[in-house]
Amino acid sequence: MTVLILLFLGTCFLSYSNGANDNFKGVATLFGSGTTNYKSAIWLATIATFIGSLCSIFLAESLVKSFSGKGLVPDAIALSPDFLLSVAMGGASTVMLATVLGFPISTTHSLIGALIGAGLMAVGTNVDFSILGNSFLLPLLISPIIAVTLGATLYSFFRRVRVHFGVTKDWCLCIGKTEKTIPLVEPASVITSASVTTTYSTLDKEENCRELYRGSVLGINCQKALDFAHYISAGIVCFARGLNDTPKIVALLLAIKALEVQSAMLFVAIGMATGGLLNARRVALTMSKKITPLNHGQGFTANIVTGALVVFASRLGIPVSTTHVSVGSIFGIGLITKKGNKRIISEILLSWLLTLPIAAILSGCIYLLLKI
Repeated sequence: MTVLILLFLGTCFLSYSNGANDNFKGVATLFGSGTTNYKSAIWLATIATFIGSLCSIFLAESLVKSFSGKGLVPDAIALSPDFLLSVAMGGASTVMLATVLGFPISTTHSLIGALIGAGLMAVGTNVDFSILGNSFLLPLLISPIIAVTLGATLYSFFRRVRVHFGVTKDWCLCIGKTEKTIPLVEPASVITSASVTTTYSTLDKEENCRELYRGSVLGINCQKALDFAHYISAGIVCFARGLNDTPKIVALLLAIKALEVQSAMLFVAIGMATGGLLNARRVALTMSKKITPLNHGQGFTANIVTGALVVFASRLGIPVSTTHVSVGSIFGIGLITKKGNKRIISEILLSWLLTLPIAAILSGCIYLLLKI
């Protein structure tokens, strides 16, 4: 009974960690392009992800089976609370460590590493690595490459369409009024003061300006239409993330029938929402500001690529990483604009390489401790 309670708490911790590291990724382009502020973006991400989580049991059933551990190790091990608790805690600890450091990593990758670590401690070399290669690792390796390619290609296409329709881009010029107090010299050397209103104009630093689109197509204002589409695309990405990630976490509880499907889904969805609201800021800054500067059109393009790939993968039961796809699509645009931050990308790639071994080590150690 104690282990079951710990498994439930460990799964809640994994849900919280997942939300903290992943929730903002769908709206990172909204914040990065200046379309909205952080608070509005995180609330949109939370609501859309929550809806995706609730829908996942009907649209992504095969992912639940993939992450139960069955086939990777013997069923008797895969269904044991010790094994599942080790996977949950190993994966959650890895994701939370990356979140604290501000690195956007893959919960999917963390869970795979945790499955490997606990599996090796439980059955040694009898782990079926062929299942890992075909069902898990191959999609995780290919998906960011596809995202980079699609992001670069789609942005180039959209840019040609914009030029064809004569839509131009303008930088903002801040103009307003300010009230200043100036000294006035009166007779008999008496100095008084008076308030006057003056007009000022300022061209802000490039990173603080918003690049706006000027023009219309078929009588529709391009900037307003793009902002609307950008919000919709961000919601789709967050929905797709909830759809793809929730079954992976729910699988840990369903494997031993600890909860009914609906109850497990609800607890995971609440945990993900809470983690995103309370602990997403560091990863948000990395995704929104540090990979590459984004304008409205570029952010919208990245979201279209991410949402399409993740929804498609979820329907086929392919465990792709929203992180890998999202970062890949943003970086693909950075390659075209030649503004991608290669140092940040290198650091993110390194964190991706370290995710699996760190999760495996943590999970394996936790499994040994539970057995002792």
